[in-house]
Amino acid sequence: MLAERTNSIPTPTPIPPATPSPPLPPRAEMERASNARDASYDGVFFLAVTTTGIFCRPSCPAKKPRPENVRFFATAREAMFSGFRACLRCRPLEVGGAPPAWAGALLEELERDPAARLNDEALRRRGLEPARVRRFFQKEYGMTFHAFRRARRLGGALDAIRRGERAEDAGWDAGFESASGFRAAFERQFGGAPGRAAEADCVRLAWVESPVGPLLAGATEKGVALLDFTDRRALEKQLGTLRRRLGRPLVPGENEHLERLRAELGEYFAGERRDFSLPIDLAGTPFELAVWRGLLAIPYGETRSYEALALAVGRPGGQRAVGAANGRNRIAIVVPCHRVVNKSGELGGYGGGLWRKRFLLDLEQRHSGLFGG
Repeated sequence: MLAERTNSIPTPTPIPPATPSPPLPPRAEMERASNARDASYDGVFFLAVTTTGIFCRPSCPAKKPRPENVRFFATAREAMFSGFRACLRCRPLEVGGAPPAWAGALLEELERDPAARLNDEALRRRGLEPARVRRFFQKEYGMTFHAFRRARRLGGALDAIRRGERAEDAGWDAGFESASGFRAAFERQFGGAPGRAAEADCVRLAWVESPVGPLLAGATEKGVALLDFTDRRALEKQLGTLRRRLGRPLVPGENEHLERLRAELGEYFAGERRDFSLPIDLAGTPFELAVWRGLLAIPYGETRSYEALALAVGRPGGQRAVGAANGRNRIAIVVPCHRVVNKSGELGGYGGGLWRKRFLLDLEQRHSGLFGG
């Protein structure tokens, strides 16, 4: 039903920022983190050296420049667009498939004990500045750490009630100190009382590793509803739109569709799958749905122009409208918006960055012959 591509990461192509930059920490905080080579700030900001024209991760082992020769950027793309090139020692353009160690430890702790009371003081005891934790979770999951923790607790309670546990017991196990407090929080999150948990649905959010960097995935009981790059500036807006369109809360957790997504993505990136068979839950206007279904019809290893896609969905001359709907696609790779290029053959735009688009297209073109087409 779907198709994809993958390969070794090509040289990234810089693109100008389309939306305001995410907020940076205070300069004094960034200077302290840089001087300490604090790897927990990797991905939070990048520093560029005006005397050498190079930009680095905060943890770069190279000799630190004088403060007056340093500029800070929220993303590697901004540094590149400002004329800086990537450091060959810390390789800031290389993407990893896992959160920073400190964030991974917090996520693991929440999985072991969703009711853990990780307030600001508890974070400080772990050597973590609450503001830094808040920024990371806001950027990667579209919610603060404490909202993430609360949603995880409620999601676990929802699952427990569906398995037959009494609502009161599920609330206690989730760390709520009173039945009334649990009931109020549950109703705010899911729009109904715990006794109606069987009717409640939500979008489960989880981190997915990939050769093109970490992705944030979301799935309802119907299917995958979200797959987007965590460094995409529009991610928070996408999450808000998804919440409104589906009318469901976003809750950290797992379900069978997310497990299947990981498996099929692994096969896709290994060059062993051209069509995705997992269920998807599309939510959009009739025109958006027509465009996204048009994307699903583009064969693996091939591309279409915006003009051709407009014709295919019955909107001749509607390239701009098609391009806008293409950019609002919330299920990257699986719904292959990367297969749409300019009529001239140039790549055009891509919310995840042109280097990722080239990576995916190269992958598919390289492996398309293995499937007999």
